[in-house]
Amino acid sequence: MRGSCLCGGIKYRINGRLFDAMNCHCSMCRKAQGSAFRSRAAVKTEHFEWVAGEDLMTFYESSPGNHRGFCRVCGSPILSKFDAYPDYLGLPLGPLDDDPQVRPKRHVHVASKAPWFTITDDLPQLPEGPR
Repeated sequence: MRGSCLCGGIKYRINGRLFDAMNCHCSMCRKAQGSAFRSRAAVKTEHFEWVAGEDLMTFYESSPGNHRGFCRVCGSPILSKFDAYPDYLGLPLGPLDDDPQVRPKRHVHVASKAPWFTITDDLPQLPEGPR
């Protein structure tokens, strides 16, 4: 499975399966994505491979131990790294060029969702995070 940023400078490959797909409605995800929510999944770090543009990545520590990585040229969100879970990455589904073969199974942080957005599907809705 392949992914890339908007300007095409960053390219990566996933050599394993994605899991734990969800839609996150927290204010940080909304601001980072510029959208009502962030659709994301998890991937094992060992299954993520840079193809091009790793040097274009920059990271912002949005909360202690959570590092959101994005392209410094076009701003596309690429991945999140977690100090407490170095074996896993958070992967936004939007930059994927191929079908991720997973679908979000729940909405999280709906207590802080955008007031202008109405969730219209039947997926479970958690007021807070998944843990």
